Amino acid sequence: MANDAAIRDEAFADAVRRRRKNLPIRMGVGVVGVLVFSPVIGPQISLAWIAVYFLVQLMDALACAPISSGQADTLPPWRKLIAGVAIAASTAVYGFFALPLWHLGGLAGGICAVLILTGGMMNALVVSGRSSFMLGLNLTPLVLYLAATPLLMLAQGAGRAAATAAAVICVSILAFVMAAYASNARLAESEREAQRDSDRRRREAEAAVAGKSAFVATISHDLRTPLSAILAGAHELELRAQDASSRQNAALIGEAGRMMKTLLDHLLDHAKLEAGRLEMEAQTFNLRQLMARTIRLWQREAVEQGLRLRLEGASQTPAWVTGDPTRLRQVLNNLVSNALKFTQSGDVTVRIRAWEQDPDAAALIIEVIDTGPGMDADQLARLFTPFDQTDSGVSARHGGTGLGLSISRDLAHLMGGRLTARSARGQGAAFTLALTLPRAPAPDGPPVEAPETRDRSPHNRPLSDRAPAKPTPEMTTRLDPAPSPEPADPAPKILPDDEALPGGEGVDAAETSADRPLKVLVVDDHEINRRAIQLILMPLGVEIATAVDGLAALTAAEVQTYDVIFMDVRMPELDGRETTRRLRAGEGPNHKTPIIAVTADTAQGDIDACMAAGMDYFVSKPLTPAALIGALDHVLVQAAANRETEAA
Repeated sequence: MANDAAIRDEAFADAVRRRRKNLPIRMGVGVVGVLVFSPVIGPQISLAWIAVYFLVQLMDALACAPISSGQADTLPPWRKLIAGVAIAASTAVYGFFALPLWHLGGLAGGICAVLILTGGMMNALVVSGRSSFMLGLNLTPLVLYLAATPLLMLAQGAGRAAATAAAVICVSILAFVMAAYASNARLAESEREAQRDSDRRRREAEAAVAGKSAFVATISHDLRTPLSAILAGAHELELRAQDASSRQNAALIGEAGRMMKTLLDHLLDHAKLEAGRLEMEAQTFNLRQLMARTIRLWQREAVEQGLRLRLEGASQTPAWVTGDPTRLRQVLNNLVSNALKFTQSGDVTVRIRAWEQDPDAAALIIEVIDTGPGMDADQLARLFTPFDQTDSGVSARHGGTGLGLSISRDLAHLMGGRLTARSARGQGAAFTLALTLPRAPAPDGPPVEAPETRDRSPHNRPLSDRAPAKPTPEMTTRLDPAPSPEPADPAPKILPDDEALPGGEGVDAAETSADRPLKVLVVDDHEINRRAIQLILMPLGVEIATAVDGLAALTAAEVQTYDVIFMDVRMPELDGRETTRRLRAGEGPNHKTPIIAVTADTAQGDIDACMAAGMDYFVSKPLTPAALIGALDHVLVQAAANRETEAA
């Protein structure tokens, strides 16, 4: 019952809005009618009628104003009664115009009157929508006037046969109007049902996307925990290997772990893009430097494959621009990696062209051109389809998910640009990234730049406005290395490119100091993660304490002063952000200790939440030695700078 009343109220509100939109038409018809028929019925009657007609239209508009203006969807009973009277009066005054036409215009005037009444009924049908109440208010006065047509014809001297025919015509008009209303009502109900079904399906689709995104994010988060241990363990095995074969095996494990990490990052980015939760960050960065570093990262792989990797036009581009350097680097890494993957011989060229879009922005065209086998039209059509690698043999030969180009295209779109491809069989391929970046003045201090890695996704980011700093002698001497066995077959250890430390330097583990060793608290509910951090830091002589959750961390922080705290974000009992807030709010020995967030949640909202809680740096899982030590570099240098500032 209540649902039926709600449907009736909704239909009436829709009809009121229709009637409000129709008001200029009704007023115009009234004015035209007065001008046309004034010679027939006289100016005095015409002026009196138009005055009354305008008055009832005003009453109608005022009574229905809350609905018409969007302030309400229903009217209280008393106001609805007034609105009903005003609407019926408006129609009655309109139809009254037919009476003087019959009386003063004779049969010719009567014919015009019937036409006016019929037009009014058609208008009533349009504005009433699916509201039977509104239809009754609009139609009843007009039906009464129309029903009087046979009587008025008899009064004008028409025969009974003509009057009877007029009666039949009037009944037919009324029947047509009612049939049309019923048809419109059924159509409107079908539309409403279709809209409800569409809304339901949209909600189900949104829920499915959200559920899939949450599932991918959860799986990604959970897989990063053991992956951290795999990467850390592989790195340690490679460092301590006694022979070349063992080093190669350890390196293979590490490379497989890094591949798994890239696949997870791609899946997580794809899930965020599908859910519309991936946002761009506006930063000032050096475009020329970004391009040069990207080429340098892939130069060794190109040389190993016997290819030439070239950068053209970088010197003609603007130096400082505003945009998201991490996502731009991600797109470029994907394109260069793809070009190297499919090129067996020849060149891979990265060509950049720039011109002034307006005084404050530069238009860029970045092309990645290879001399590979090329693609046919069918492969090009499916090139940017997620999980589709266009060739059944690609996955077997090169691995991957087929998400890289799809993600790159979506990222280009989010940056306000476009990513396109052109190719032909046997003629290589060319990928073109077109975008516009605002120019920016050179910053006074060092800009925020993510570490240069081959990773396709952003990972470790500072939570302050300063870039990762280079290690200082004060910091490096405090990392007192623990002795480790020398390999029987010494060979230079070259870290993969994605393990290059920020600033191009690493911790100098060869220096020792009489100072106390660095004291670190590792807070994580997973033993694997705690052991992974220990595995990375223990060879550097760091004293490590651990806590299994936030409450245990608060207890440990009350009795011991630490130099750095590694804080997991997702933990039972008390999560990392709340633990940080309590540490910062207290007066204990660690209320100013640098805190590094360690988590797999890399969305900007998660980073902002960590910063708001009082954390100083961000390291994503799975952990790598370079990322962990780079974070340590940054917060220790920052802490030293803060002490110097306070002392001054």
